[in-house]
Amino acid sequence: MLINSMKMEHQSKSCTRNKTKMLTTKFITISFFTLFLVVILFHIQYSSPFDFSLSARSQTRRASLYQENYSNVIEMMTAKLKHSVTFLPLQDLRFRETATTGHTWFMSSLNDTREENEAEYLYFPSKASRGRLLCFKGRDMKDGTKNSYALAWRESLPDSAILLEGLTFVSYTYYDHTNLWHGLCAVAPFVRWSMKNECLKPERWVLFHWGELRVRMGSWIQQLMQTNFGEVKVERFDRGDNVPYCFEKAVVMRHEMSQMGQENKLKTFDLLRCKARSYCGINPAGKGREINERGVPIIRLTLLMRRGSRSFKNATVVTDIFSKECSRVEGCIMHVVQSDDLSFCDQVKVLTNTDIVASPCGAQLTNMLFMDRKSSVMEFYPKGWLEYAGSGQYAYHWMANQSGMKHQGAWWDPIGEECPSPQDQWQCFSYHKDGMVGHNETYFAEWARRVLDEVRLMKQEQASADQANKQQHDSKACVC
Repeated sequence: MLINSMKMEHQSKSCTRNKTKMLTTKFITISFFTLFLVVILFHIQYSSPFDFSLSARSQTRRASLYQENYSNVIEMMTAKLKHSVTFLPLQDLRFRETATTGHTWFMSSLNDTREENEAEYLYFPSKASRGRLLCFKGRDMKDGTKNSYALAWRESLPDSAILLEGLTFVSYTYYDHTNLWHGLCAVAPFVRWSMKNECLKPERWVLFHWGELRVRMGSWIQQLMQTNFGEVKVERFDRGDNVPYCFEKAVVMRHEMSQMGQENKLKTFDLLRCKARSYCGINPAGKGREINERGVPIIRLTLLMRRGSRSFKNATVVTDIFSKECSRVEGCIMHVVQSDDLSFCDQVKVLTNTDIVASPCGAQLTNMLFMDRKSSVMEFYPKGWLEYAGSGQYAYHWMANQSGMKHQGAWWDPIGEECPSPQDQWQCFSYHKDGMVGHNETYFAEWARRVLDEVRLMKQEQASADQANKQQHDSKACVC
């Protein structure tokens, strides 16, 4: 019992000592923390405001130095990007042999954007260009290797670069922008691209042939583009021979209409036809309903003549043949016009009011664009074209198809001098290219009779049924 009492007393004293130690530890901790706060408060109370001002200034200075260093880094990186811009020749001679059939030699390091049934194109800036702008340098008109291109970010354009704002159309052609046919093939893809992109219009055009700068379009091509886009400005890069020019936005076409689907070609030519008629103040309403006093549909036949090369040797005889056949068909009216004598709008008016055009092979046939769809085309060639002209002689067959016309065949003159070097195709074509076209009275008469009869039947079928649809189609054609 005594032992138990002594144990309990010992435990009680031990517990008391532990509690005392704990209280002492807490007291020391609280005292130390209180002393620390007193020191801090004393420092705050008796420290000079100037000390805090120095601290704030120090922080501001550090921030300023950081900003300065950051700006220096940005400036240094921008300078490096400027100096890293690499200009490459516009004309890459490595692809000379495939310039028209394979990899293009114009801006050869870049790949086109391809969309189903659309013309291939390049657009800058874009994801493909990593946001970089297109830049050109040089304005040589005889050697495309002396002109160059590069890509650069807008924030780091090459030194002395001139930024041309707005949208720029860059048109490259292996041929030229002055010939009606070749020029149309080169610029038509831009019309289609615009149709797909909210009818955007360019601030300027840049033209290249084999990488060589061109500073003008042919008058006919320029006026056609003006009907759709308004004023046409062709860039000359005349603010210095070696000054880089960069474009805020640019569309580049290098392959003409090669990948454009048939339906999109038809839509493009429908728009150009509609715009040209509107520009020239021509209203085609009611054209399909034209009838004579006996209620017979009117058929308008136009002989579209040319002077010089590939003209008819005896235009009077050819005119008489067609006039005679036209007189046999009730409602047929024939006109004979010289394409050289017609202004742009005169050509639009004549072909708008033509159902059948008969003409020697030549650029003037590009005016078939202005006829209504399903109109007819008859074409004549000089001696030697069938044998030596190659596929190029079918250009207006292709155009008739692309614009919705019906090419009614062609006649190749079999009579004339023979090529002195028949084994050399190119030399023989050059020999025959600008020859004149003869005639075959029997063949021409039968051919004209067949085409007139076909058009007469088509007109009779369409006289009442299609007019409402035609007017609706015309209204949809001018989409831009």
